Amino acid sequence: MPRLAGLRVFPVKGLDGIDVEEAEVLDGGTLAHDREFALFDDDGEVINGKRTSRVHDLRTEFDVESGELAVETAEGESRRFALDRERDRAARWFGEQFDRPVTLRRDSSLGFVDRREMGPSVVSTATLRTVASWFDGLTVDGLRRRLRTNVEIGGVEPFWEDRLVGDGAPVVSVDGVRLEGVTPCGRCVVPERDPDTGEPTPEFRSRFVENRRGSFPAWADWDAFDHYYTLTIIARVPEGDRGRTLRVGDPVELLE
Repeated sequence: MPRLAGLRVFPVKGLDGIDVEEAEVLDGGTLAHDREFALFDDDGEVINGKRTSRVHDLRTEFDVESGELAVETAEGESRRFALDRERDRAARWFGEQFDRPVTLRRDSSLGFVDRREMGPSVVSTATLRTVASWFDGLTVDGLRRRLRTNVEIGGVEPFWEDRLVGDGAPVVSVDGVRLEGVTPCGRCVVPERDPDTGEPTPEFRSRFVENRRGSFPAWADWDAFDHYYTLTIIARVPEGDRGRTLRVGDPVELLE
């Protein structure tokens, strides 16, 4: 039976995610603590993996109860910050890591997601297993860290989520919370890199596209996809379902 197999949020945009057992859908339609904080440079540009591979030099853990972020550098230096109370202190330290002045901002109602009019991203466990098998040495968990997806669905076939966009696409119901597919996620440079070292995987994009083309589901609506370098679906939570909570283990069904 399809079920919600995993939930992952990214408390500081561009840094490591955390697995959670439950997540409230915020009024803005995103998940609580997802991209709640973000680092910005003096030009107002966000610091993330698209702009610098140096984010891979940092390992982070976030405690949702205390709001504390633990950070460790590649050299073993560690720091802890209560992000809401110590934003200036944290910003100074992160600025030293990125060799530029930064500010740390918070948005607790929506988060600093790329597509602010949309909501959580969706993938199936079977998709992760299939795509990981295309690359020597790439684990399922390693692919999770590269793709940075919020909602993982178990008990379904590979690329199950591709059916959620296009003409006549069904809606996902996670124990009554609806997720409406909006658009496939075109991938950037981040999935090409090892999440621990930042080193690019040789020929990642070309191999991905070749295999994605060869395994694209016959039942998916190709007209909803711009190209083959896509994976995961960005969804939207209708306003009437916001304020409710998703929980790992919740039953999942498709509403035609």
